[in-house]
Amino acid sequence: MLGRSVLVILVLALAGPPLLLLIYRVAPPPVTPLMLIRLAQGEGLQQTWRPLDEIAPALADAVIAAEDNRFCEHGGFDWEALGSVYEAYQSGKERPRGASTITMQTAKNLFLWPGRSMLRKVFEFLITPQIELLWPKHRIMAVYLNIVELGPGIYGAEAAAQAFFNKPAAKLTGREAALLAAVLPNPRRWSAGAPTNYIERRALTIAKRIRQLGPLLACVQPG
Repeated sequence: MLGRSVLVILVLALAGPPLLLLIYRVAPPPVTPLMLIRLAQGEGLQQTWRPLDEIAPALADAVIAAEDNRFCEHGGFDWEALGSVYEAYQSGKERPRGASTITMQTAKNLFLWPGRSMLRKVFEFLITPQIELLWPKHRIMAVYLNIVELGPGIYGAEAAAQAFFNKPAAKLTGREAALLAAVLPNPRRWSAGAPTNYIERRALTIAKRIRQLGPLLACVQPG
C-alpha cells in the first residue's frame, strides 16, 4: 500500500508540472505554494496579474541585470555560474551569487516551497528545462514578474508598484525598476519603497549593467 502511494506521488510530481505549464503558457497562475504558506503565516496576499506589455520594460531589463545576465541565451541553467558554485564549494569558499537563473527561480516560485533542501533543489532542476521547452522567454519573464515575492505579502510587479510607488507597473521609472530588482535577494529584509544606502548603490549598479548588456536583453524587448 505504501509503495503504491509513493508511486502515485512520483507520477503526480513528474506529470503534474508539464500539464500545468501547458495551461500556464496562456493562463495566469492563480496562486503559488509560497503565497499560501505566507498567507497561513498571517501575511496578506497582494497580487494582480499584468501581461508583460503592461509592465514597464525597464523592470524586465533590471531583473536580468540583477539576477541572470544570460537569461536570453541559456536553456534554463547558467552552467558557467553553476561551475563557479561547484568550485567554491570544493575549495570551501563562500558561494558566489548568480547561479540561480530566472527560469530556475520561476520553477521554484511557481511550484515549490521555500528553503534549501536537496529534495526541493532536485524538483527545481527537473522543472526548469520543462519551462524552457514549453514556454518562450517572454512568457517566462511575464510569469516571473507576476509571482515573484517583492515584500511581505506583496507578489508581482503590479502589487509592488502600487505598494511602494503608488502607480501601476506600466509607469515604473528606470530607477524604480532598479530598486525593485535590487531587493530581490531578500525582499523581506529590504524595501524598494524605503531603500537603504546599500540598496540605492545596488540599484545604481543594476542601472549601469543594463546599459552594458545591450543585445543580451533582446528576448524581453517590446515588439
